[in-house]
Amino acid sequence: MKDFPWFAHYPAGVAKEIGPLEYPSLIEFFEDIFKKYGDRVAFENMGVPLTFSKLDQLSTQFAAYLQQGLGLKKGDRIAIQMPNLLQFPVVFIGAVKAGLVVVNTNPLYTPREMEHQFKDAKISAVVVVANFANHVQEIESKIPAKHIIVTQMGDLLGPVKGTIIDFVVKYVKKLIPKYNLPKAIAFKDALKKGASFTYTKPVIDKDDNAFLQYTGGTTGVAKGAQLSHRNIIAHNQMITQWFQPYLNSAPKRDEIIITAIPMYHIFALTVNGLLMMSQGVKNVLITNPRDMPGFVKELKKHKFTILTGVNTLFNGLLHNEEFKNVDFSQLHGSIAGAMAVQDVVAKKWTEVTKTALIEGYGLSETSPVLCCNPLDGKHRLGTIGIPVPDTEVAIFDDHGNQLAQGETGEICARGPQVMKGYWEKDNSEVFFHQEWFRTGDIGIMDSDGFFKIVDRKKDMIKVSGFNVYPNEIENVLAGHPKVKEVAAIGVPDAKSGEVIKAFVVKKEASLTEAELNDYAHKNLTNYKTPKHYEFRDDLPKSNVGKILRRTLKEEEEKKKK
Repeated sequence: MKDFPWFAHYPAGVAKEIGPLEYPSLIEFFEDIFKKYGDRVAFENMGVPLTFSKLDQLSTQFAAYLQQGLGLKKGDRIAIQMPNLLQFPVVFIGAVKAGLVVVNTNPLYTPREMEHQFKDAKISAVVVVANFANHVQEIESKIPAKHIIVTQMGDLLGPVKGTIIDFVVKYVKKLIPKYNLPKAIAFKDALKKGASFTYTKPVIDKDDNAFLQYTGGTTGVAKGAQLSHRNIIAHNQMITQWFQPYLNSAPKRDEIIITAIPMYHIFALTVNGLLMMSQGVKNVLITNPRDMPGFVKELKKHKFTILTGVNTLFNGLLHNEEFKNVDFSQLHGSIAGAMAVQDVVAKKWTEVTKTALIEGYGLSETSPVLCCNPLDGKHRLGTIGIPVPDTEVAIFDDHGNQLAQGETGEICARGPQVMKGYWEKDNSEVFFHQEWFRTGDIGIMDSDGFFKIVDRKKDMIKVSGFNVYPNEIENVLAGHPKVKEVAAIGVPDAKSGEVIKAFVVKKEASLTEAELNDYAHKNLTNYKTPKHYEFRDDLPKSNVGKILRRTLKEEEEKKKK
């Protein structure tokens, strides 16, 4: 690779290129991991550990069942629909071992959204947690899946604890709506039967699809990003190099990562999951991070060394009174992705934990990491950092012309972690010059090669011909000491075309619109200042924690009808 401005800021020991692929497929990747780490704990959930060797055994049993019990073949698609449970890595790795293509699905999808994804992916099977089986029942006759496997939350928590958890979930908290799937297979039965079958290792080409990672659900109809075995292995080599000095700052045997982002999300799947597995790191799975008191209680049980999340998650923790009593003595730092980190959150995080909140950037289409701030103390607040090894990132205009440093345009990228394209879709507009993936994010590269996201291209607001980016408005208003959360959108205006409306969750009840408006005028030029404010108890969010501006826009549109 030729020299780029960002190379000057590469951490010591991090190479510019990753070299040849270390494994021919993810199957060999997992084989190596299980051989290396044996009886060390791979995952823990609700206080129950799962060792690497046990994970190897259970995932092989599940793979054998998929092959011999269900007759699934290499390349068939299997949907996984569950939160962070021990079953997730068992099912996920078992599917990979069987040569299947994993279709990760948000458990909170409505039946309509599930039906679209399952039909589009042409799934042959679905594994769903019982809490959402009623949704599968609703669309069972409309989807191509011939096999439905249902797991209970306590299936891998042991006979005593598992039974208690399942009783509480079903009868006390009443979290399992009634469903009727007479042909469904119990996950425990699948494992039991799989133990009696012989597993056959399939022949996988590095360019075969490993995942169909659906994306775009918050901005339109979800599309399946085709991520190959090559994409995922190359991505792991990239971020292994990037994280290696970070992970080596303490004995690997003592490393503990907290996984609150759902594993069906590409960030948690490849960074929290595959990267940390490849390093032998213990992974604590948080099933319901929205239960903030319960989440903080779980954090107190572990001397964790790494925490990943999104801005809203970190902000939520900071607003929990007990969070300051968590033991941060072993925490190296925290990694944020999926959405822009607000300055006020990053600064407060460092104040409370005495560690940095490091921002990175990526998309489902890129496995996901494209950029990350250096982990050696040279990070820059408000930026997404610099490209990881073997990755080129540049700014383009709408006509495919590469722009100079300091100019604002669409962030585009190329590298071995970039998807082949969307599953069974026209990809002619997805790449510039058939090689530069168009992210849809507006950004800028500074003189040192650090990138900054300005906003999503589709979320840009046009006020009297001026471009206004919601991220900037939200970042400013979030700095008010009485504001907890904020979202900004454009609403129609007869005079200006669009004006800005801010939706605000108060931190202190005494906050008034006049007070907030005065603060906005002091920190923003006039056309960037919101003309409308609406106070709310909460803001609509995806299950990952992204604030859904689209939902707010739809609500505003309905008011006009």
